[in-house]
Amino acid sequence: MTGHPSGEEGDRNGTGGLGEFILFRIRQEGPVPFARFMEWCLYHPAHGYYRSERTRVGKEGDYYTAPSVHPLFGRMVARQLMQMSDLLGGDRFTVVETGAGRGGLALDILEWARSSAPAFYRRLDYRLADVSRPAVEQQKTRLARYAAEGAVSWEEGEGGTVDGCFLSNELVDAFPVHRVVLREGSLREIFVGEKDGRFCDVIGDLSQAALAGYFPAAGVELAEGQQAEVNLRAGEWIAEVGRRLRRGFALTIDYGELAAELYAPWRRSGTLRCYWRHRLADNPYARVGEQDITSHVDFSWLIRRGEAAGLACTGLVPQYRFLIGLGLLGEMEAAGRGMSEAEGLKMRLSLKRLIEPGVGMGEIFKVLVQHKGVDGPRLDGLRALRAMPAPGG
Repeated sequence: MTGHPSGEEGDRNGTGGLGEFILFRIRQEGPVPFARFMEWCLYHPAHGYYRSERTRVGKEGDYYTAPSVHPLFGRMVARQLMQMSDLLGGDRFTVVETGAGRGGLALDILEWARSSAPAFYRRLDYRLADVSRPAVEQQKTRLARYAAEGAVSWEEGEGGTVDGCFLSNELVDAFPVHRVVLREGSLREIFVGEKDGRFCDVIGDLSQAALAGYFPAAGVELAEGQQAEVNLRAGEWIAEVGRRLRRGFALTIDYGELAAELYAPWRRSGTLRCYWRHRLADNPYARVGEQDITSHVDFSWLIRRGEAAGLACTGLVPQYRFLIGLGLLGEMEAAGRGMSEAEGLKMRLSLKRLIEPGVGMGEIFKVLVQHKGVDGPRLDGLRALRAMPAPGG
């Protein structure tokens, strides 16, 4: 990433209510860790990107998510949840979805369960947890029917223990990250400072001791001058999942890699990215509070921290393999029978984005499943594919 604005984007650096607030704090306290800057940009109570009422997902927003591409994604996730429920047994199966956005994934899961798996639907206790009040209000409107039937509720504050599954889709990539760089053989941190009324990078000592041990624990070494992101919050989050999960699973869908690939020497500038109106940028100091800021997930970190919290790794697979293992191709064929040729083509092109390796979401997105209190679970979404049919063929 550039680290210093220029051109049209740079002209907007530090302007507006949130930008002025952050500049004021930096002038008062000095340079702040990038994680704190990112926290303000995304989650400030009044001006944060995820706290606002702006449209974030879909054609009118800044990016697409898998549920917004096609409802079949949610139906495949529902199938996997039902299999997990069968493995656990019992009268109730609790799903806690964190960062549910407008509730699209929950809606697709509940619609499928209600119409196609009524026994599973009767056991289902679906809970949503979200920091965005506008998003929660949208969820309550969209899911009112299911809430009235007792299938849906909303968590506030610290929740109790759960038998079921903790579900997230594109949650972890939006946790605030620390930015670091290797300089003259030493790991240094990139802070956010101010120069002439604009944000700028400032190199300093590590703000947290945990950063020093992160890469040795992952078994990787950065190259000289290489920048990277460290998502300490992700470790805290999965540890909390492990604390709350009594028996069941954690199902995490996001884009990222294992540590060896994520921090490979060719990633000289890290993976920090910004999204605004479906345009990709690398300048987090532009459009403060108006653009999404993300970074790729280190799945090795989630696995290690999960194991420390009692979560065994069930498996990690690319999204295309997860969806095909659960029968997506058969569902595509069945859905296409009642469509016109034009409608069928549109559906296939949409779903191709979810499953084609090497492009779209099919391979860059991963599905991590972890389990606790279950002996050697075998899940359809993790099964090996002997021969993958050509998507859309």
